[in-house]
Amino acid sequence: MSSAASRATSRPTAESGQDSREAILVAALECFARRGFDASTTREIAARAGVNHGLIPYYFGAKLKLWQAAVDRAFERLGAGLDAAREDATVVDDRERTRLLIRSYVRFVARHPEFVLLMNEEGKRPGPRMRWLVDRHVRALYDGMSVFMARAQARGTLPSGIAPLHFHYILAGSVGFIFHQAEECKRLTGTDPFDDATVEAHARAVEHLFLGPPPEETPQ
Repeated sequence: MSSAASRATSRPTAESGQDSREAILVAALECFARRGFDASTTREIAARAGVNHGLIPYYFGAKLKLWQAAVDRAFERLGAGLDAAREDATVVDDRERTRLLIRSYVRFVARHPEFVLLMNEEGKRPGPRMRWLVDRHVRALYDGMSVFMARAQARGTLPSGIAPLHFHYILAGSVGFIFHQAEECKRLTGTDPFDDATVEAHARAVEHLFLGPPPEETPQ
């Protein structure tokens, strides 16, 4: 069984209210990402979560509210990982902290490829869900990254002359595309991009792309 299939069969279906709510959110993000908002139904999501359909309106109300709650949950988890990297007191070097942030982002996307699918699906067309996504979540990440990037450029950690606009989309593409195109990658190279060793190698490649090799790999 592939890594992606293993994740799909291990979603929580416990009986308690909190576990049922969590199971619904996991199933909802997967369904909305892979089928799109309009093609997804709350009955399908309930079946994927292994819960009674009535729990969806009980916890979330309408389908749009469920979509928003699932997206909120994904961004909360992404933010928690990035915050842990920013606040790690054992890291004092700016370049190493930037590496840690990139590594955290790559690992999150590898664990949650449905996040990339959903962002690609909603980001490519105008509409109320795209506007909600940008205004509620993406803008705050972009603004925080812009401030961090300006400091890193001033200290020489990141290359100067790259505007946040380009950094934002180059980083998103370099991190997520391999997981978005996982089946192509397996067919083309025989490599499962979700394999733990491949995830770590991809993180190092993205770090190298933006920051150059770490000190121990720098040619003398």
